[in-house]
Amino acid sequence: MALYEHVFLARQDVSAQQVEGLVEQYKGIIEEHGGKVGRVENWGLKSLTYRINKNRKAHYALMDIEAPAAAINEMERQMRINEDILRYMTVRVEAHEDGPSAMMQKRDRDDRPRRDGDRDRGPRRDGDRGPRRDDDRPRRDDRDDRPRRDDR
Repeated sequence: MALYEHVFLARQDVSAQQVEGLVEQYKGIIEEHGGKVGRVENWGLKSLTYRINKNRKAHYALMDIEAPAAAINEMERQMRINEDILRYMTVRVEAHEDGPSAMMQKRDRDDRPRRDGDRDRGPRRDGDRGPRRDDDRPRRDDRDDRPRRDDR
């Protein structure tokens, strides 16, 4: 049997218990067709990047599935029918990840690598005319051999 990761988005106005019910419903469909569901993660209510069917937020849920393709097809068919499901995506994987998914891992702000230009240098003094240069070459508009707009 193939391994899959399946994520679905449920409408914002359904409760967390109803999302759990949806997970159990689709888990039953998978098991009915000879598959099994491993890890299930509810990521909670999160903001969407853009509105989907007038919803600005959605309940996210992830399921690790080991099932034949027929079980996945039936589960996706049931999701297309259900009005509470906004979007879903199933991806075939080589192996399931151990531990929590990237969405469930807690990250501190101090653990992130700092970018070179992270707001610790202060304001720029060159009038904000583009990227800084490390070499001493004159900028194209600083050359004396060409007239400037204000000199014409």
